[in-house]
Amino acid sequence: MTPDPAATASAPAPARRAPAGAAVLRADVTEAIRDAVVEELAAVGFSKMSIEGIARRAGVGKTAVYRRWKSKLHLVLDLVGAFAVDGLPVPATGSLYGDVRALLEVMSHVLRHPVASAVIPDLLVEAARNPEIADAVRGALLDGQRRMAEGIVSGAVERGELSEGTDPGLALDLAIGPLYWRQVVVRDAVPAQYLDDLARSVVAGLTATASAP
Repeated sequence: MTPDPAATASAPAPARRAPAGAAVLRADVTEAIRDAVVEELAAVGFSKMSIEGIARRAGVGKTAVYRRWKSKLHLVLDLVGAFAVDGLPVPATGSLYGDVRALLEVMSHVLRHPVASAVIPDLLVEAARNPEIADAVRGALLDGQRRMAEGIVSGAVERGELSEGTDPGLALDLAIGPLYWRQVVVRDAVPAQYLDDLARSVVAGLTATASAP
């Protein structure tokens, strides 16, 4: 029997099945992969770390990793960026000392994160050999800190605490350099008194530099 063309044309189209890979990415899997990256980096370092090793440690397939990140570098930078200070408000305490002290408090908290001790030192070693990694790490770690330093110096200049032309980069070096050395390299305790003293030293150094002929 020949089918009626009119009936065929008016029949509803069969429902299309969703592609097998169209499922929403599960948050618990993403978190398991991030945890595995920290453990894998601590165990073998960035150069020997592999997507296969990360997937094995996380208990997932390689495709679960590649759905989220296209390479191990992007995965690690995403992890680093998750605890960077980018997006945090610039301290506005009303004084240069207060702003520097607030910045140190934030950075001390950031550097206590396991990623800071397990990931950043190894990445910095790789950055010395690989310009791509160096540029990516610089963007992930320094952009937010530079923005905060620029805001602190700008506020101090407006209040007359620092002179025009004070270098925000110098302010960042004076503040974060000693803190990073103590917390990440030496792994010594950082009590509140140390942050108080360091903030005073940073202010003294910036003021002396700004007033130098």
